[in-house]
Amino acid sequence: MNKPISKHFDLLIIGAGPFGLSMASYAEHHKLDYLVVGKPMSFWKEHMPSGMMLRSDCDWHLDPQGVHTIDRYLEALDLERSDVEPLTLDFYLGYTEWFQERINANILDAMVTRLDTVEGQDERFIAALDNGDIVTANNVLLAIGFKYFRNLPPELIEIIPDGRYTHTCDLVKLGALKGKRCLIVGGRQSAYEWAALLVENGASEVHVSHRHETPDFTQSEWNWVNAYMDRMVSDPGRHLNMPPDERADLDKMFWTEGRLKLEPWLKDRIDNDTVSIWPESEMRVCKEMPNGELEVEFEGGEKITVDHIVLATGYKVNIENVPFLKAGNVLEKMRIEKGYPVLDVRLQTSVPGLFATSMLATKDFGLFFAFTVSVKASAEIIGSYIMKPRDSVNA
Repeated sequence: MNKPISKHFDLLIIGAGPFGLSMASYAEHHKLDYLVVGKPMSFWKEHMPSGMMLRSDCDWHLDPQGVHTIDRYLEALDLERSDVEPLTLDFYLGYTEWFQERINANILDAMVTRLDTVEGQDERFIAALDNGDIVTANNVLLAIGFKYFRNLPPELIEIIPDGRYTHTCDLVKLGALKGKRCLIVGGRQSAYEWAALLVENGASEVHVSHRHETPDFTQSEWNWVNAYMDRMVSDPGRHLNMPPDERADLDKMFWTEGRLKLEPWLKDRIDNDTVSIWPESEMRVCKEMPNGELEVEFEGGEKITVDHIVLATGYKVNIENVPFLKAGNVLEKMRIEKGYPVLDVRLQTSVPGLFATSMLATKDFGLFFAFTVSVKASAEIIGSYIMKPRDSVNA
């Protein structure tokens, strides 16, 4: 149940996923007058399939204060880490519900339809909601995650017949493909996990095609990332002001752990006659046959016949695709580069008082911000700035 709320807030948090909830925890602890607008964990509930496992471990909790952690949730359930790792989607959603209750999060289950800045009124914002309410705020955080950024590469969409492909984020009821032959285009964690889930949901054949070599099935080493996030809190400008070659090396380290490795618990799940891997391949032709089958030809001339194509092509940020920003006046005042908002050392956009995190922050703050390992650092960096008088912060 929502607390009684006013219509004006120090901080409006748009998005009720992990980044929004972590920011809410910081605001609640520091007695900021805030409101979260969004459907709690809606992307995770609506765009991730049952049975999915996460790459994160129990250290990647949501609480900047370190109180309502996953370990504390395990204590409440009388469980050990070994009982739940690797973490399942259902377990993590259970933790986030418990977390919301513990921090008494002020969440309004609604959607922002328009966001505007108001000139000459102390950098205030006006947000219109789909329930008819109007909310004003001194500061706004865009914690919108992946929702608006699914990547549908034009070179693939042009050759695949309409209605015969689905992006992974829209393929959550995998039982609908029971008995079907599927081609997954993509070669990172989501591609291989969806392959495993399709097999377990009765697909008759699963092909996985990607342009690179098959990643290694080996445990990723994330401990250094946790330490780096801690350093980022104490020195938020460190990453943004890092020399280009040093930042490239850091991104390479993260890419190696997050993209060049597949979780070892996937290997046995796809090591069977149902799954065929096509490394260093690229779809060149996709024709719909008279009987409804899809004939796919790869660049090397190899051909396969399938019933449906799954695009595990990830996400590509373009902030101009966000509907409530397109509807208002914020974008015209925002500095944007390659689809990303340009951020300062406090994750603030060029529109004073408007902050961005999660996928929107990956260009300036690193690939870490596509993972929940960064939620606590994000909340602390933004929250500490909002808490201080503006003239005392050299941003």
